[in-house]
Amino acid sequence: MPLADPDVSVLSEDFAVDPSRWFARLRERAPVHYEPAIDSYFLSRHEDVRRVLTDHEAFTTETLQVRAEPVMRGRVLAQMTGAEHTAKRKIVVRALTGRALQDHVHAVRANAAELIAPFLPEGRIDLVGDFGKPLAVRVTLAVLGLDPEDRERVAAWNSGVVEFITGLDLSPERRRHCLDCAEQLEAYLRPVIEQRRRDPGEDLISQLCAAEFDGVAMSDRDVTALVVNVLAAATEPADKTLALLFKHLIDHPEQLAEVRRDPELLPAAIAETLRLTPPVQLVPRRAEADAVFGGATVPAGATIFCMIGAANRDPEVFTAPDTFDIHRPDLGTARSFTAAAQHLAFGAGLHQCVGAAFARAEIETVAGMLLPLLDRVRHSPGSRYREAGLYTRGPVALPLDFTPMTARGAGSGRGIRR
Repeated sequence: MPLADPDVSVLSEDFAVDPSRWFARLRERAPVHYEPAIDSYFLSRHEDVRRVLTDHEAFTTETLQVRAEPVMRGRVLAQMTGAEHTAKRKIVVRALTGRALQDHVHAVRANAAELIAPFLPEGRIDLVGDFGKPLAVRVTLAVLGLDPEDRERVAAWNSGVVEFITGLDLSPERRRHCLDCAEQLEAYLRPVIEQRRRDPGEDLISQLCAAEFDGVAMSDRDVTALVVNVLAAATEPADKTLALLFKHLIDHPEQLAEVRRDPELLPAAIAETLRLTPPVQLVPRRAEADAVFGGATVPAGATIFCMIGAANRDPEVFTAPDTFDIHRPDLGTARSFTAAAQHLAFGAGLHQCVGAAFARAEIETVAGMLLPLLDRVRHSPGSRYREAGLYTRGPVALPLDFTPMTARGAGSGRGIRR
């Protein structure tokens, strides 16, 4: 089996325009695809990707020591195993589920209502730039207990952190910029962490400051790394998933009409959006020993990139995998936000996304608010749809037109709960 398709490069501009055009070819001709420019292997079959993500001893997260730790300012959850991983993951999960989750949902509603209100009388909005991106930052800052007035600079620093993690071929200048962003973010968080140790609240930073591992409180560096971890993980996928959900529903008006008539179908629409167009497209691992996939050998020490988007469209697992279908029987909505999910948008195994339940609640809440408000929603005339990103991917913008609401209608609470 060849280790590369000579006519395909994952790093090419042609691939970047629409990666999904190449998924089937890679799965069929080069399911173990080697990119010499970055000395890395790309796996595209569902079976192979799930194997790598669930066997954390044979395929470790050691690559994150280089890809993430410099900007996270310390080790992140995905780098941990054993008792340390269990204890620290539990802290984060507790802050994103149960009663805490209900408090976060209230923050989601309040911020979403404030952001959407000015656009309702206009009948036009860019769901990415005007709404999705600022909402994701606002909600994450609320979870962490950070000052909402700092959202613009925190978002700018976080953007540099994410660029470092997701960039496969950063120039020295961009690398320096990203590291500068990380240093400024750490400097911003340092006095916050010190204050929360003295006067803790109910926010996640306070919980991290109060937590112990093996009887020892976490250091400021440990707390900083986990805070930056949550900041990057919570903001990056959220706006992409919301925009992609609306794009798919608008492009499939019969399914949009069904979801409007029966809001109980909304979770299925979100799950199918995550399957067909996962915001996180690549997940890195390192092979600890020679590994064979379908006759091709990946050598020990090699970097492997799991192609989540390609695996989620594998016809061996999903019928008509390139079709958006909220009724597909092979998805299983009830398990799509759990460790038993058939799709791999949240990863799998030990390091499955810690915020899956929070992501579901956030997107369900926001989409449930917007659908009644954006009556006759459609793509704005003349707008050109474009996606960007290789590691994480989503719409650059999503200009939408809808029936304007009068000031009286907008203020009456139709679909908005403050």
